Amino acid sequence: MIPIYSKKTRLKLVIIVIALLIGAATVIYSNILVSKLSEIERQRIALYARGLRFMIDSESDDNKVFIQEEIIDANKTIPVILTDGDENVQDSKNIPLPKNISEKKKRQILERELAIMKEQHSPILVDYGPSKNYIFYKDSALLSQLRYYPYVQLTVIACFSLMAYFAFSYSRKAEQNRVWVGLAKETAHQLGTPLSSLMAWYEYLKASPNFQNEPIVEELGKDVRRLEIITERFSNIGSVPTLRDENILRVTENAISYLQNRVSKKVAFSVKADFPSDTPAKVNIPLFEWVIENICKNAIDAMEGKGSIDVRLSFAGKNKNNVAIDIKDTGKGIPKSKLNDVFLPGYTTKKRGWGLGLALAKRIIENYHQGRLYVKWSELGKGTMFRVMLNR
Repeated sequence: MIPIYSKKTRLKLVIIVIALLIGAATVIYSNILVSKLSEIERQRIALYARGLRFMIDSESDDNKVFIQEEIIDANKTIPVILTDGDENVQDSKNIPLPKNISEKKKRQILERELAIMKEQHSPILVDYGPSKNYIFYKDSALLSQLRYYPYVQLTVIACFSLMAYFAFSYSRKAEQNRVWVGLAKETAHQLGTPLSSLMAWYEYLKASPNFQNEPIVEELGKDVRRLEIITERFSNIGSVPTLRDENILRVTENAISYLQNRVSKKVAFSVKADFPSDTPAKVNIPLFEWVIENICKNAIDAMEGKGSIDVRLSFAGKNKNNVAIDIKDTGKGIPKSKLNDVFLPGYTTKKRGWGLGLALAKRIIENYHQGRLYVKWSELGKGTMFRVMLNR
């Protein structure tokens, strides 16, 4: 099976190159046809000039009638203007003029057309006797259409290609969303039965005299409550969560505090805020804590269980309408070529892992909180900083 998604960048490049080659071939071939047709039209105008000169020189009325009908009047498509030696307009053909137009207005239109003709083609001399005349002409409507046809065609193809691309992207995202929702609902369902059993065991141990004042029972209770939150998180996937004004500093500290007691003691955590401690932000607490945990767990893996994670909260935006949560680690960093890939489902650098943590975190922040999650800074060997942007 061809790994389409893993090679999508290369495939996109190949498709773009092929499209450019097709477009270039279309333009080149059309230009060849335009050149040939342009030469044919010039030959027709040259014949037109020779016929005009012959008709003036001829003494036979029959010859004059033949040339007038078969050569002069036969030109029904190419706009032509006849001038004297000083390029004063004498006559015109195939140039649309409004009815009942004044001579002044007619002269202005013909002079404007004459200027266009001078830019397109050099005139053809009609030399007879002591006087000289010039025939100016421009491309026929057919030739003009053929000249611009490939560009119109390419524009239409580009529009349809963009529509197809966005339709495919939308369809793919919709399919991914259905997979996410189905997986989340099934996970919540599977967690329900063992969680109910654990809750019963916790209540039994808490009531038993043999386990009075045992710290392990209280820690077990915390984990059971945490499992309840996790189950609620999974059950909320696919539905619109309720966002409330919450103390963002306290919510962040609670998420870090729970995680800090369950990871290596060689990882140092710090949480600081550059705004008042009671500053609110609109969040869904269970989902937001999930985001913080996923980012921090990813950082801990990058540091191989040893280093520091600094969390700093600050205002962002012109009117301080947003809250920025920067999570900086001292891990191995992310290559510049992979900064966007870290949020793709399935991307992971670990031997064991599904690569869903950051993808899920980004989906929660951007789809459910209308915020942003991105890599603000990363340097190989020094660490990475993720930024979460929330609305106040």
